[in-house]
Amino acid sequence: MISQSAEHFDVLIIGAGLSGIGAAYHVQTHLPNKRYAILEGRSAIGGTWDLFRYPGVRSDSDMYTLGYRFRPWLEAKAIADAPSILRYIRDTAAHYNIEQHIRFQHRLVRASWSSADARWTLDVETMDANTGAVRVVAFTCHVLYNCTGYYDYSHGYLPKFPGASLFRGPMVHPQAWPEQLDYRDKRVVVIGSGATAVTLVPAMAQQAAHVIMLQRSPTYVVSQPSRDSFSRLARQWLPEGAAYAAVRWKNIALTILTYGISQRYPQAMKNLLLARVRREVGDHYDVATHFTPRYKPWDQRMCLVPDSDLFLAIKSGKASVVTGEIETFTEWGIRLTSGAELGADIVVTATGLNLRLLAGIEVIVDGQPMPIRDRVVYKGMMLSDIPNFVSAFGYTNASWTLKCDLTAEYTCRLIAHADKHGFRQFTPRQRDPLMKTEPPLRFTSGYVQRAADRVPSQGLQTPWRVHQNYVSDLVALRYGRVNDGVMEFV
Repeated sequence: MISQSAEHFDVLIIGAGLSGIGAAYHVQTHLPNKRYAILEGRSAIGGTWDLFRYPGVRSDSDMYTLGYRFRPWLEAKAIADAPSILRYIRDTAAHYNIEQHIRFQHRLVRASWSSADARWTLDVETMDANTGAVRVVAFTCHVLYNCTGYYDYSHGYLPKFPGASLFRGPMVHPQAWPEQLDYRDKRVVVIGSGATAVTLVPAMAQQAAHVIMLQRSPTYVVSQPSRDSFSRLARQWLPEGAAYAAVRWKNIALTILTYGISQRYPQAMKNLLLARVRREVGDHYDVATHFTPRYKPWDQRMCLVPDSDLFLAIKSGKASVVTGEIETFTEWGIRLTSGAELGADIVVTATGLNLRLLAGIEVIVDGQPMPIRDRVVYKGMMLSDIPNFVSAFGYTNASWTLKCDLTAEYTCRLIAHADKHGFRQFTPRQRDPLMKTEPPLRFTSGYVQRAADRVPSQGLQTPWRVHQNYVSDLVALRYGRVNDGVMEFV
């Protein structure tokens, strides 16, 4: 039964981060007669870029592709810091009058679909402005559009380190960075080798006495200029819109080419990447131990180092890399299984994220729970047998926003098609019981492996295949038929 007091919208977007603001732009531009709102669990716009506050936090994709197609990135740096990205997102929301549609501190906990009513009923937790008490309010909508990302906002992943309670100094996870942490002239150990670690080390090394990046095993690290020289040339010779498109497509093509070569010729790509590292650190450095991963290129996401900042910190003596296993924490540092002792005043656990798809939302269809682990992904944006429900999920081998923009466009096409033909419900149906499936992500990254039993599957053929390729998705989502024989319209 639908609550008579529930506020109704044609489209409800969950999350006011990069993808949520982009989705709102597409809905109000392409579906101007639709009433929509954004429910944001936190108190500010920005998602990831508002949550993370650790030193040096920045993008690990270029802003010409991480930025919106409809709003060119105009700042000089292609690899941008978090405050710049956050300002870009908020300026976009203000420019298109999206801010007025956002309901802050509204966290969706349960979504129930009724086929009889052709709408979702949402249970949303919010805080009472007068008492501060959490209460549950109801909303209804025709289409539910999830833009909550892929990780748990409440806390990051923290392994159980032996003897951690013995350590007398601060132990900090980057996802919960304390504003007042003073690391000037302190010895810092950063545990990890991923994107967060390679960002933190050079940033903290500017003020710390010394920073050690302690890794169990290396990651592929690629240096790239933070400013795009091709962008400067394009802006000199082309109008602003054309210049932005040219740089964007140049970077898209380069990413696709690099990924394709990595998949087809992994050893050649590995040799090339390691040769670039040797040029950065010098022939005397032990690249085999500290910068040669055990896996093939793009089995995990590569780490971007803008303007060689990590390598410069190492060469200056302000930072170093140690590869080894932790035996135990001590009062004043960490002892490795090799017997080496690492002195530390502060330990930063850059140990990764906890994967949490759909922000943990409970999804119910006609009274039946729909665990997402039992679903199959449709076109990388919907789930089998769940009606009028879209989820924005970006690329793992390219900029997140590229896929999210295509998803938003396709969603608008779906809604417009349904309206034109008088349909109220659109549902991807997987009717082949013999269709083979596999995990949607082939990454060997820890956060993916830890959540392997909680994610949906993908099929081996289109449209159940998750393509990590912008051109393939561009053809399918911008120009392909929405009435494709798999999508059921009622």
